[in-house]
Amino acid sequence: MGENSANNHYAQLNQGEENEMEIFGYKTQGCRKALCIAGYILSCGALLLLFYWKPEWDVWANCIRCSLEEADVVLLRTTDEFQIYSRKTVTWISVSALIRSRLDYPAPAEEDSIFSKAIMKPSLQVKSIQVQQIRYVWNIYAKQFQKVGALEDYHTCSAIHAKFGSGLTCNEQNVRRLICGPNTVDVPVIPIWKLLIKEVLNPFYVFQLFSVCLWFAEDYVEYATAIIIMSLLSIVLTVYDLRQQSVKLHRLVESHNNIMVTVCRNKEGFQELESHHLVPGDMLVLKEGKTLLPCDAILISGQCTVNESMLTGESIPVTKTHLPQGDNFKPWRVHCAEDYKKHILFCGTEVIQTKPDDRGVVKAVVLRTGFNTAKGDLVRSILYPKPMNFKLYRDALRFLMCLIAFAAIGMIYTVCVFALNGEEAGEVVKKALDVITIAVPPALPAALTTGIIYTQRRLKKKGIFCISPQRINVCGQLNLICFDKTGTLTEDGLDLWGLLPSERNCFQDIHSFHVDHSLPWGPVFRAMVVCHSLIVWEGKIQGDPLDVKMFEATNWVIDDSSGHQIEGQGSTYATVVRPGPKASSAPVEGVVILRQFPFSSALQRMSVIAQEIGGEQQVFTKGAPEMVAMLCRAETVPSNFESKLLLYTAQGFRVIGLACKSLQAGKQSTDLTREEVESDLTFLGLLIMENRLKRETKPVLEELSAACIRSVMVTG
Repeated sequence: MGENSANNHYAQLNQGEENEMEIFGYKTQGCRKALCIAGYILSCGALLLLFYWKPEWDVWANCIRCSLEEADVVLLRTTDEFQIYSRKTVTWISVSALIRSRLDYPAPAEEDSIFSKAIMKPSLQVKSIQVQQIRYVWNIYAKQFQKVGALEDYHTCSAIHAKFGSGLTCNEQNVRRLICGPNTVDVPVIPIWKLLIKEVLNPFYVFQLFSVCLWFAEDYVEYATAIIIMSLLSIVLTVYDLRQQSVKLHRLVESHNNIMVTVCRNKEGFQELESHHLVPGDMLVLKEGKTLLPCDAILISGQCTVNESMLTGESIPVTKTHLPQGDNFKPWRVHCAEDYKKHILFCGTEVIQTKPDDRGVVKAVVLRTGFNTAKGDLVRSILYPKPMNFKLYRDALRFLMCLIAFAAIGMIYTVCVFALNGEEAGEVVKKALDVITIAVPPALPAALTTGIIYTQRRLKKKGIFCISPQRINVCGQLNLICFDKTGTLTEDGLDLWGLLPSERNCFQDIHSFHVDHSLPWGPVFRAMVVCHSLIVWEGKIQGDPLDVKMFEATNWVIDDSSGHQIEGQGSTYATVVRPGPKASSAPVEGVVILRQFPFSSALQRMSVIAQEIGGEQQVFTKGAPEMVAMLCRAETVPSNFESKLLLYTAQGFRVIGLACKSLQAGKQSTDLTREEVESDLTFLGLLIMENRLKRETKPVLEELSAACIRSVMVTG
């Protein structure tokens, strides 16, 4: 039994993830706890203060080592170089009120889930811990703590459609809600007394209190009083700033915690409920109009256009497509590779447009809830910032250690000298302690805090919000700054500079848009009309600036007001583009975009399947020229392709490759895979875009260079 406890005493939490931790099991022992309480009393609280600073000592003193299965207290240690410890108490969740008998749960869909594996029989209880706002439950089969509040990663695409496509039953939903907790990103406002106690119990302020008491005992009143006033001012200002930040963060996230949503209940139809009741596996129904997403969800039917500016800062709408339903044996995220985010609707983002498929409803399976979501992860990074490990900070700590070492030597020397001179014991102790207060200045933390608060207020006046004030002191050590390109060093928008068409394996004369704005009807024109992911939002065409400029050059318009029925196709919600009032004459009434394969940074391209009204289906692809050329038939790519590409890219132009092919008649666009669509293409030419520098870019880079700060451009 002892050997088994030793083997299961330690495990890893979130293995392979950024927040990986080591976890150790302990059990509280009565006699040890009684001895510690006696120690608190005899030491006048000094031992309790020491345990507050060192939670691992608290656990080692009060508890005995045991297996994680038996533990009522766990000790967590980060796996980074800091190895910070934290103590957590195990709590129990009873689900007996929801499960009347063992036969009630698990349901067939729940047999392999963590929810069924966490319920202990016959007590019908779940063992859990809460770490940095994330709940973990004990898996009684795997013998380890596992995260809840997120759908398991092992599900395949077909399994997600089959298990969760009809929604959860009320009983399944209630059990999951009790185990996962509410779907909220709740940041409580920290009471002032808690902030005050936490600040006052800082080791530096405790040392300061000790120093001030010593000085008062020696009638050194003036300096001691000055230090008290400075420290009180520093503490008050720090607590005030922390409180303000806590209130701002609370207000920022609370408005999104409780909105009404529609879910699909298995065999029970649709149900309206508040978003904090959502659990992983729920089937969310997305209605027309703007919708704020209260959770992370996998889109399983239809198509959505989402504004992700809250998460990414980019105001460009993003197109989301549904998860494919084909049979495969790989987990859905592995199967979708780097494109998996194209199927996920993230918490805190806004759905601005929905397009149902032939099933008529846009549905999404809840993937993550609460602090497990993308928004929750963002808030957690603010609540629990990573410790600093800058060279300046490390050097400051080393310097402090040197001061303490010198103080210890001076203290020993003082004791020896005064003792040999026959001074009283009390006087010797005072003089020895004086050496410490001289070598390690007690005014240091107050001075540092005052300086940080002053700089923080200067930053605030310039609209800069600082979540980790300690890092301000390190800014003077910066020697490298990385910039994004588009929208940072260059203007947000792009200008269409020219088009280099290709016919019969040869580049033709370049078409300059500065000289002639019109383009003749043909494959290149059709590609510019349909190969994009633009939408009409609030009366304006919205999307990637490149797509906007390309489409505007055609003088066509997007008719997004209603669906369009295509013979032989299931979808009636396809986007139609038509010639605008200023467009040159075209031999077609319009072109219908049947299906989109959104741009992927991993694949470096996007594609669409389009059909002229009354015509045949065609594929159009645009992307990185090298990638597009690889997908084309070799006989259609000009022999001087690489030299022409280098000519324009060397001048700073953004170059896009275009390609197309015709689809066989009778093929359903919804049945084709991306690999089938993006093969055996015909190369059409190169689209050349101009991205001008901002006026501020050159003087700023020159100023950084003059300050010996290196500048690096980080761009796709």
